[in-house]
Amino acid sequence: MAGTMRAPWPVLLAASLCLGGFPGGWVSAAGGAVPQPEGHAEARREMVETQLRPRGIRNARVLEAMGKVPRHEFVPTLLQGFAYRDRPLPIGHGQTISQPFIVAFMTQALDPAPTDKVLEVGTGSGYQAAVLAELVAKVYTIEIVAPLGERARADLARLRYDNVQVRVGDGYEGWPEHAPFDAIIVTCSPAKVPKPLVDQLRDGGRMIIPVGEEGGVQELVLLEKRGAAVTQRAVLPVRFVPMTGKAQGR
Repeated sequence: MAGTMRAPWPVLLAASLCLGGFPGGWVSAAGGAVPQPEGHAEARREMVETQLRPRGIRNARVLEAMGKVPRHEFVPTLLQGFAYRDRPLPIGHGQTISQPFIVAFMTQALDPAPTDKVLEVGTGSGYQAAVLAELVAKVYTIEIVAPLGERARADLARLRYDNVQVRVGDGYEGWPEHAPFDAIIVTCSPAKVPKPLVDQLRDGGRMIIPVGEEGGVQELVLLEKRGAAVTQRAVLPVRFVPMTGKAQGR
């Protein structure tokens, strides 16, 4: 699942589709690690310095994680040369990997602590989960598209992100057996915030989630839970793929 800032979306999406939609899946790096030339490390440094820092990403731990996680390992092999540009890329099954700025922005909004337990709804490629895994104790991530969830599980294991647990299923109901969560991140857009996710957020926890109808106005919303009170504020206009499954009937 993925998102981007709303303003450049048509341009970025068009660029992604021109590179190939891979409707049946992707050309994967799984089955053996792709060699990582020095160019990838340099591209990550440039991404941090030219795309993230100047646009307000200030959390040192988030910047370090973004500079470390190999985004090229989470995109189709044929698109690895574009991995560190600030654009979404197709990952198959009608889904995309979010642009790096959105990943960093959403991660920073959660203000993750090393001891946190985080729920992610919408695993997609597994890249966001990998970034979170560098920052928190445990990541639980749910993906409704089975081939993507299975591929993400394999890639995260291959890259030794052992503190990530992947489930294939509908994320609308969250993952109650592991609740409460210190933070929740949602990378697909429901029409309104799912109540089960709010219920699974611990007291003092935060959730970042895109909210809005498909094809309409969407806002990235930051929620904070204090006892029985939940505050929320819109922090960025975005465009994400819609949340599917139970969310469609709500």
